[in-house]
Amino acid sequence: MRKIFFLICLVQSFTNCKNEPKDDGKLNIVTTTTMITDLVKNIGGDAVNVQGVMGSGVDPHLYKASEGDVSKLVDADIIFYNGLHLEGKLIEVFEKMGSATKTPIALADELDKSTLIGSDYFASNYDPHVWFDISYFGIFAEKVAKVLAEQDPKNAEIYAKNMTAYLLELKALNDNINAKIAELALENRILVTAHDAFNYFGKAYNFEVVGLQGLSTATEAGVKDVQKLSAFIIEKQIKAVFVESSVPKRTIEALQAAVKSKGHNVEIGGTLYSDALGTKGTIEGTYIGMFEYNVNTIVGALK
Repeated sequence: MRKIFFLICLVQSFTNCKNEPKDDGKLNIVTTTTMITDLVKNIGGDAVNVQGVMGSGVDPHLYKASEGDVSKLVDADIIFYNGLHLEGKLIEVFEKMGSATKTPIALADELDKSTLIGSDYFASNYDPHVWFDISYFGIFAEKVAKVLAEQDPKNAEIYAKNMTAYLLELKALNDNINAKIAELALENRILVTAHDAFNYFGKAYNFEVVGLQGLSTATEAGVKDVQKLSAFIIEKQIKAVFVESSVPKRTIEALQAAVKSKGHNVEIGGTLYSDALGTKGTIEGTYIGMFEYNVNTIVGALK
């Protein structure tokens, strides 16, 4: 709490002093997660400047803003974030900014709450990992384009054109994902991961999803959780379980060891990208590339 209080005080102090944002006539945009950063870059293109505060492998559930992050946020023309309490430790900072300077935009506010998956782990009462439903990410794209056009009307045509092109890419992605998953028999569509980040993926593509931790990585898996899930793996004869790039792999390794101690074997099928994209400049460093990589990894290990 003292850290949050300090950051809120920083917000107030920064609003009273002159910082030096990039001044080239373009909108200066700050984003939180790597997925949103990639999205805004696709819609804004060369017409905007985009800075993401979270990098590859960063867990948004636990992320704490630095003094430099607060400076970026205060200097931004627009702030886009996921919402649904994904960026839990930034919420109080955003709320303070909303009253002091500008209102950060929670993209998940655009979604129909009746279609979301409920969760007791977050103050929003919903699972925030909505980017794993491609149709929701399309709604995010439409909102970003609308906001950019409102703030920068002279480039509205560019944003609309980029949005249309990106929505077509998302449609092609969904078609490719469906074709790849069709290679996997229904009885083999059981996805065991480090934490419950893939429930929207499961809902969209008919997977049973089981996470060792809860929806938030702020929770820890206990011995009973490991034993219960190891029994489930043996019962269902699951071939592989998966670690996540933004979550320590020790819990999945403990699960693998628990299965082995009972005379069975389960492979670690690979690393999935859940709460963050891969390294910048790689295929996994984009939303579309990350999604395809994840599905190829899952299908390859479970076939």
